[in-house]
Amino acid sequence: MNPVKVILTLIPFIWTIGMIPFVNRVKPFVLGLPFLAFWLIAGIIVAFLCISALYRLDKNKDDADV
Repeated sequence: MNPVKVILTLIPFIWTIGMIPFVNRVKPFVLGLPFLAFWLIAGIIVAFLCISALYRLDKNKDDADV
C-alpha cells in the first residue's frame, strides 16, 4: 500500500476527530465564526483536497464501470 495514500486518507480524520480537543480550547473569532466552527469548515476544504489528490493518484480510476 502506498504510504502517500495512507497519509492522505488519515489527514481529514485527524483534522476533524483528533484535533478537536485541542482546538476547542481556543476562543478567538475568525471571519466572524467561533474558532471551532472555522476549524470544522476548514476541515471540509482539507478533506476535499485530500480526496481530490487521492483520486488523481488512483491508477484504476479509468477502469471503473459507471
